[in-house]
Amino acid sequence: MRALHSTFRFSAAMLLVFCASSALSETRPAQATRAVAVGPQYDTTHVYVAPENVDAFVKAFLGTFGGASTKQVVVTVTPTPSSTSSQLLQTPAGTVSLFGFKTPIPHPFGAERTGYLVTDLDSAVASAKSAGADVLVAPFPDPIGRDAVIQWPGGINMQLYWHTAKPSYAALQTIPENRVYVSPVRADAFLKGFLAFSHGKIASDDPHASGIEIGGPHDTFRRVRVESLFGKLTVLVTDGQLPYPYGWEITGYEVSTLTDTLAKAESLGVHILVQPYSSSGRAAAVVQFPGGYVAEIHQISK
Repeated sequence: MRALHSTFRFSAAMLLVFCASSALSETRPAQATRAVAVGPQYDTTHVYVAPENVDAFVKAFLGTFGGASTKQVVVTVTPTPSSTSSQLLQTPAGTVSLFGFKTPIPHPFGAERTGYLVTDLDSAVASAKSAGADVLVAPFPDPIGRDAVIQWPGGINMQLYWHTAKPSYAALQTIPENRVYVSPVRADAFLKGFLAFSHGKIASDDPHASGIEIGGPHDTFRRVRVESLFGKLTVLVTDGQLPYPYGWEITGYEVSTLTDTLAKAESLGVHILVQPYSSSGRAAAVVQFPGGYVAEIHQISK
């Protein structure tokens, strides 16, 4: 009985150590992964519009923000058969990868909000996985490089890409923000993973941001701003009970004068969905471009 009792005490002690180490592993910040970002001018918002709306979108988007488009090509950008027009709209306020699919869009494409250029695709996918991301689409070749689609806690899909020929783009005048809506249940897990992957930092974490920013002027919510070499990312932590169009605007563009930008946009067929409002040192509005793309546009107070 003594031997059995001693074994029990030893096992109980080991169990306590195991539980303690498990608890620490759950609360310990994610270990930083290998840095794979290139720069915010290489990170694009993925915009899908019907083929008949491509030209109208290009005219309105470039007319609003300036810049130019690469030559439009018709290619396959998915690992399974498909066909789309593809072009890059490069503006001083941010870049758009524009797709006008001529065939049905293979799943899960169309749900990835952004494309991030990385220094090495395999390393980036491994880093994302170790930071808690799922791999929805394993690495595959495209006409100019390789791609993969990942998903962060909270259901946030992003595409990672790598170019065979190293691109060289001019720096942006203003850096757009990737606007991510997540629930309180998954917000910390998303932040923990993305910060480890991006080597970013939290610029601000306001647990009582004004609800006017998400259509609820009498409420408050948690808003976290993140900065990294991938650019800016704003995490909006909500209960999901959002009035239209909040939650659809996946990118926020910074401009020098909001009123002038909106006037220019309206003259090009852009609809103002949310009239300008002021909150936390910025004036902002939400608009819809021809083809349905919804975006936030803001001016930072000096």
